[in-house]
Amino acid sequence: MWGLYHARLHTTLKTQQWLPQGSRILIALSGGQDSVCLTQLLVDLQPHWQWQLAVIHCDHRWREDSAANAAFVQELTHRWHLPCEVVSAPEIPKTEAAARSWRYQVFERVAKACHCTHVVTAHTQSDRAESLLLHLLRGTSPDGLATLLPMRSLGSVQLVRPLLGMTRAETAAFCQTYELPVWQDETNQNLDYRRNRLRLELIPYLQQHFNPNVEAVLAQTADLLASDRAYFEAEVDRLAPTVMREHPPALDRLRLRELPLALQRRLIQRFLRQHLKRGIDFSLIEAVRLLIAAGNGSQTSTLPGRCQLRVCGQWLEWVS
Repeated sequence: MWGLYHARLHTTLKTQQWLPQGSRILIALSGGQDSVCLTQLLVDLQPHWQWQLAVIHCDHRWREDSAANAAFVQELTHRWHLPCEVVSAPEIPKTEAAARSWRYQVFERVAKACHCTHVVTAHTQSDRAESLLLHLLRGTSPDGLATLLPMRSLGSVQLVRPLLGMTRAETAAFCQTYELPVWQDETNQNLDYRRNRLRLELIPYLQQHFNPNVEAVLAQTADLLASDRAYFEAEVDRLAPTVMREHPPALDRLRLRELPLALQRRLIQRFLRQHLKRGIDFSLIEAVRLLIAAGNGSQTSTLPGRCQLRVCGQWLEWVS
């Protein structure tokens, strides 16, 4: 098969080189429309790229029909003549975050066992827009809004999201055009989940009353923020050795004062991450930043674990 979406993806992959010629690729296949669309596209493009394809399906055991869902995926992969491994969660994940963490651990482990160089997931432009909104409403930094990157490291393999240029409506149209069977997950209609409320209620409202292309606009914003994050991360890597002291841990207040506010905050965040085993929120970064201009002997005790930062001349020293 070959159509518009095949051509678009083929061109994107030629330009971006996310999945080089001859790559060994592990496809995350849930059985839903997005992952079925992705798998069919890769199967159809495989002769042009000489990829070696395999499939992984993660059964979270959340639903009574999860075993039937896994059997459906295995039947699909049999039709595609692809090897498939189904992995069931040893314990039912208690949260979506826990499920995602377990799932990505499985992806990495199975990819290594299969000697795969890449893992691909079927996140779409719609997913990227929803994730940006969720993070924004929850409260996060600009870096946190740069969500769902097209490619990132997953241990020793690369995680790739080739469908970020397609919307969920387009993956549905693709599956309908080629009469592909799709597993209907009833939990996707459950409004108890925040992402479902956003997907089924907020996004349609924004499309109707504010901008019919809101998904594309939000996804583009995430992409722009990702470029900014990459730049700032490179700057932090360059400046960190000139601002941070390892033994004993300290920050150079005089050097920090000379830097733009955006870099000050990122360098403080990097320093705190190296010494704290917890999330770093905005208030904590600001409490530390105020000490840059504080008088000698000033200190903050806002750090967890009874840790403190104390002003000692030009240095802001870590006291534990």
